[in-house]
Amino acid sequence: MECDKHKQPLHLYCPNHLMPSCDVCISTSHSKCPGITSLASVVEKTKIEKSKVIVETDINHFLSILDQLVTSKSKNIKTGENHCIGIKKSINEIRKEMNKHLDHLEEKLCQETDIIWNQERSKATDFISEIEGKRENLKEIKEHLQTVTTNTSKLQSFLGVHKIEQQVHQCQRYIEDLEDDERTKEVDIKMKRNGEMENILSKLVSLESLGEIIVDKTEINLNRETSLRRKAQVKSQEQSNINNMTMNIETKIKINIKKNNSDMICLIDGRVIAVERRGKVNLLSSDGKLQKQLPIPGDAWGVTQINEDTIAITCRENAIKIFNMENETVTTVIQIEKACYGLSFSNNSLAVGLLKEEIRIIDLEGNTLKSIQVQSESYLFYLVYCDKRIIYSDYGGKAVYCVDDSGKQIWEYKQDLTTPRGLCIDTYGNIIAADCLSHRIILISKDGQDSKVLISKEDGLVNPECICFKHNESSGFICDRTGTYLAKFNLSFG
Repeated sequence: MECDKHKQPLHLYCPNHLMPSCDVCISTSHSKCPGITSLASVVEKTKIEKSKVIVETDINHFLSILDQLVTSKSKNIKTGENHCIGIKKSINEIRKEMNKHLDHLEEKLCQETDIIWNQERSKATDFISEIEGKRENLKEIKEHLQTVTTNTSKLQSFLGVHKIEQQVHQCQRYIEDLEDDERTKEVDIKMKRNGEMENILSKLVSLESLGEIIVDKTEINLNRETSLRRKAQVKSQEQSNINNMTMNIETKIKINIKKNNSDMICLIDGRVIAVERRGKVNLLSSDGKLQKQLPIPGDAWGVTQINEDTIAITCRENAIKIFNMENETVTTVIQIEKACYGLSFSNNSLAVGLLKEEIRIIDLEGNTLKSIQVQSESYLFYLVYCDKRIIYSDYGGKAVYCVDDSGKQIWEYKQDLTTPRGLCIDTYGNIIAADCLSHRIILISKDGQDSKVLISKEDGLVNPECICFKHNESSGFICDRTGTYLAKFNLSFG
């Protein structure tokens, strides 16, 4: 067997990534991985036929355990829900008395707010009307300028142009006077708290709790002893502990696209595609040098790779375009009735983000396979489709969400995020997010429960917008928001 990438024999095995490898793979992608061994020895130690009966027994045993857990936890959920209802009723009674007076104060303050703001809005509206009048006057002058020299004598033309110059000069003086006009200033409306209110809030904050909610756990006795637990067939690495994972920037490469980026991927062959926001599709070499702009008509947004020769692009005209890299032609156009943004390919289908409320899974002919309704505060610019899960970032809601392909939310992560944008997934299923305005790359565990800052502004990172891995490697690229540089990174599983 040969390596698809390097066309060399696969005779080594990396236990960290559970991956057969050739000599070049080991030297370039697994040089820091411990325990590299020969592929033949791993195969030799694996007793397939003898293990088959044992594994089947273990499967039945696991099914029994899972059935028991489902029954137990289903009862547990029902009991817990009833208890939650009782707790919430008690809390609600406490709040009723507090809310009566607060509602009165709120109504009074809201009325005052409306009165003040309506006055300011009226001033601003009148000012806009005045400016609109000036604009219309200028447009009429401009139209008249086009005709003032038509079918007239030179003297008449001179006088006509001179008159228009005087009118334009008057408009110039008007605009210059606006610099000192109070009406041009931005108007905001704020609330100044009084001392008594601060006193009440201070006392309220000092009240640490209305009670204590505790979780009472009772252990369920499960017989977990299996043949696989007693003795493993082949030693393999468990899911990586994110606390042991580190990222470092190897080098920063100036690319000088100098336009806001909306998406980026590493192609299977190592090259990089960087998409300008509502713009061109740039093809870069594996070392970050701009090779050319791909001839894809329309303003692009998201990109994903379908196979070695084919990519897909979401475009401004509410369409997904399938593009052949070898022939440099658009082979298919899938028309969508909504604006489409983020795009990801998995399981022979495309997941595409539509506006703020829908992630649609379609086949390569454009047929809808599933429609997942979501509630995002921002447009669905960034998503990843993998293992029947869809992970998407909501930079407006400062969150990253994970749903399955039926639309059920698996988890949400909101801890310490500022503006999560670009996403990618490592070999263990952990999520790596570019938190743009905080200048950080954040690692989120596969279950959404834990996180870790991998690199930050102190490491030379500024406004990361997009991030992607090289194919089957633990290295990749980060692109800043304005298309100034690519940062090549390495992710270590120490």
